[in-house]
Amino acid sequence: MEKEKKRILIFSVAYLPFVGGAEVAVKELTDRLTDCYFDLVTVNLDGRQKKLETIGRVNVHRVGISKICKYTFPISGFLKAWSLQKKNSYDATWAIMANYAGLAGLFFKYKFPKIPLVLTLQEGDPLPHVKKRMLLLYPLFKSLFRKADKITAISNYLANWAREMGATSPVAVVSNGVEVKKFQVSSFKFQVAEKRHELGFKEEDVVLVTTSRLVKKNAVGDIIESLRFLPENVKLLVVGSGPLFKSLQLLTTHYSLQTRIKFVGHVVPDKIREYLWASDIFIRPSLSEGFGNSFIEAMAAGLPVIATPVGGIVDFLKDGETGLFCKVNDSKSISEAVLRLVNDPALKNKIIENASKMVTDKYDWHIVATEMRSEVFNRLIK
Repeated sequence: MEKEKKRILIFSVAYLPFVGGAEVAVKELTDRLTDCYFDLVTVNLDGRQKKLETIGRVNVHRVGISKICKYTFPISGFLKAWSLQKKNSYDATWAIMANYAGLAGLFFKYKFPKIPLVLTLQEGDPLPHVKKRMLLLYPLFKSLFRKADKITAISNYLANWAREMGATSPVAVVSNGVEVKKFQVSSFKFQVAEKRHELGFKEEDVVLVTTSRLVKKNAVGDIIESLRFLPENVKLLVVGSGPLFKSLQLLTTHYSLQTRIKFVGHVVPDKIREYLWASDIFIRPSLSEGFGNSFIEAMAAGLPVIATPVGGIVDFLKDGETGLFCKVNDSKSISEAVLRLVNDPALKNKIIENASKMVTDKYDWHIVATEMRSEVFNRLIK
């Protein structure tokens, strides 16, 4: 007799087509947790999305009419969840991030205390900023950590934060992942030379790449400044968009680096791997990072990674083994790390090989989904 599937209700402020690390994680995990049914309540961030649609294995229910409605999501999300509970009788709820989605999950927990609440921490912003955004809701925000029946965190850094916030339930580290085969260039008929030529790079160029939102915490400006200390054949490919797009272009002009930096703007997730394959070194000198999907995607794509030792990055990047560290807000340190890789092919190859094996053995989405099933849902839902 086939085991009855469990019903899980997810709270998330954002969801596809609005893409970030947390949204990708929900899609990848729900696609693989085939022994559960999923409903998801989210904000209609641009007011243009359908109120109800199915994406993958998730029924997506949207509330609100614009981005500003995220501030009322603790109430609107809870009320929508309450109405869905009357029809579906959920076995568990799952809040993605300790933000307004977490508060919606908390209100649901107050109303239905016997239904287990899972809180998954995916925060990438500096934690003081996360707390500050709660303002008058901070006492409720802190109680979320005590009321959750299970907390998962994508890094040890966030797991420690949960404990500092007073978590009374067990905290499990279940990282984000990557579809390894999808990022291995050997699995596809892809012409690297043609892509580099299309982007304006020569064969002898050393192409640095960063894939990220252009916001302060990702410190793309530090990479731009590092080119001043590097040879002319070292170029930079900036993949992503964000509020700092124009100011980063102005910084490029200020240092007369227009011929060495290529901004490509927003790229759909399925195309990002092509820009990685066309590059030589991945860099993101983050000021903060909960985990950093982009780093392990670059590792899976066969690139050596340069990063800062902040947040969850230290879980997977070991200096000189699976990548190189540079200092925070230090463009000279970035340039020194680049030159180490350029001048020491043996070190570069060792890092690529070690990182590739690590990602395959530990961070493939199938492995992560198995951990989420065994460590969380199977233990919580009887």
